[in-house]
Amino acid sequence: MRMYVQPKLLLWLGRVNDMVKRIGLNGDEAVALAVKQANVDVIAAYPITPQTIIVERLSEYVNNGELDAEFVPVESEHSALSTVVGAALTGARVFTATASQGLALMYEILWIASSLRLPIVMALANRAFSAPINIHCSHDDAMAARDAGWIELFSESVQEVYDLTLQAFMMVEDENIMLPAIVNLDGFILSHSLADLYVFDDQEVTNLLRKDRPLYKLPIDFKKPATYGPLGLYDYYMEIKKQQAVAMRNAYKYIKEVFQKYSEVSGREYSPVKTYEVEDAEIVVIALGSMAGNLRTIAKSLRKRGKKVGVISLTLYRPFPEDIILKTLKDINVVVVMDRFPNFGAPGGPLFEDISATLYHLKKRPMLLNVIYGLGGRETSPKEIENIFERALKISKEGVMEEKEIWVGVRE
Repeated sequence: MRMYVQPKLLLWLGRVNDMVKRIGLNGDEAVALAVKQANVDVIAAYPITPQTIIVERLSEYVNNGELDAEFVPVESEHSALSTVVGAALTGARVFTATASQGLALMYEILWIASSLRLPIVMALANRAFSAPINIHCSHDDAMAARDAGWIELFSESVQEVYDLTLQAFMMVEDENIMLPAIVNLDGFILSHSLADLYVFDDQEVTNLLRKDRPLYKLPIDFKKPATYGPLGLYDYYMEIKKQQAVAMRNAYKYIKEVFQKYSEVSGREYSPVKTYEVEDAEIVVIALGSMAGNLRTIAKSLRKRGKKVGVISLTLYRPFPEDIILKTLKDINVVVVMDRFPNFGAPGGPLFEDISATLYHLKKRPMLLNVIYGLGGRETSPKEIENIFERALKISKEGVMEEKEIWVGVRE
């Protein structure tokens, strides 16, 4: 299949210093640039909206000789992830990208990749699952992957898309981590939005990442044959899964170290959790992805009117940053949890359940309100966001939670 590749969109706005440039890109292009600068060895992907621009740009880089990598245009997403699994087993630096139904098709291989502890980076341009067919943003795909043993990062801006893609490579290739990672970017809201951002010089990226090969601890070597993914029945399976669970738990410490290192080099602060005006807040609203910036804008306006409101957003979703959440929310009266996925039949949305479980053992717990919003790209207006804050303030004042879950922006 021949893909149409648009001319490269680079709005050169000036050089900040010898190592940093300010340019204009959309979110998909930001991913592609970071992957190019990471100097990956193998890319395998199948185009799917709103991710397609990522692999278009990467195929252009390879075709133009700007990136010395093997680009494998496979026939499906299942094959895409299978291909990078095989390449990662040889010790190569690998990348893939997908969205929505594409992730659903590769779902079987998600579990294999994490169980083999492979250093794979995947960009996920978040899109609603069918049916009905919808190409716009929901967190359906991110939540489908949340329990598959991958590190999950959420971007709230195009700058973060670029930065987190680079940090994902730093994380997965750390010998203390060695787990695959997903970088989530909200479909169309970030994937197709043009923004100015600061990017590193290629050499600076090279300095950030591992230089030795092979990256995988036990690479395929025909002189030393080994078995990968063998049959593991009840006599070994549980011990293997315990090791995997411990590995994910232990990775948290080293993921925080990557955030710290990148913050020092970039001058942009990164941590598992971002907080805004929570120190004296009565109520806090928490979200994933691009909604966080909108929440902070409304919170800033309410603060000027004397309302004690705060905002929390998670950059790291898996492993879940329980310690920071617990410390930050323990004295809050009401916590509003925004979910962009309804979690059919469950007591609440996925993030709501995570927050609930984290706070459960506190003697004095915040009241929790779950808000389902933005499904299929539905816009959540500033007025609707303000109403969410006001509703939480009313609950805090009256001490009564009439409804545990509300849907915002839906026609009844």
